[in-house]
Amino acid sequence: MVNIATLHLMVGLPCSGKTTLARALEKKYSALRLTPDEWHIRLFGHDYGENMTESDEAKHDARHDTVESLMWDLAARVLVLNIDVILDFGCWVRSQRDEFRSRAKDLGAEFKIHFVDVSEELLFERLKTRNKQNPDGTFLIPEAKLKEWIQIFEPPSSAELE
Repeated sequence: MVNIATLHLMVGLPCSGKTTLARALEKKYSALRLTPDEWHIRLFGHDYGENMTESDEAKHDARHDTVESLMWDLAARVLVLNIDVILDFGCWVRSQRDEFRSRAKDLGAEFKIHFVDVSEELLFERLKTRNKQNPDGTFLIPEAKLKEWIQIFEPPSSAELE
């Protein structure tokens, strides 16, 4: 029986527990875990937080897109080498998830979504704790931003999760 690599896609909002689950899956599957915030902070520092201008946010977003693009290039190579990859990207909208599903298929890899769904109340509770503790590899996130992102987020359908 031939072993086929799997692209594991973490889906959920900040503070939902995606990275915690991704770390557990990394061990379970002996997979390469790619978490953009960790790389972004090492490359560019903590460039996201309170009192950001539109220009600051645009610069951060452009950097983050670059990090995710580089991570995908690495992920694609690793999948071709038949090693599982965990993309800890969040993928808040279906079109992003569909794109990664298609990319995995093009590489001959399996695809699995890991959706971490928690209540808004718990998200805000965790956000307060996270912002207070400021753990390595995470950004300070203003509460107003999380509220904005909750409005954008498209939870995966049951069909997507099959």
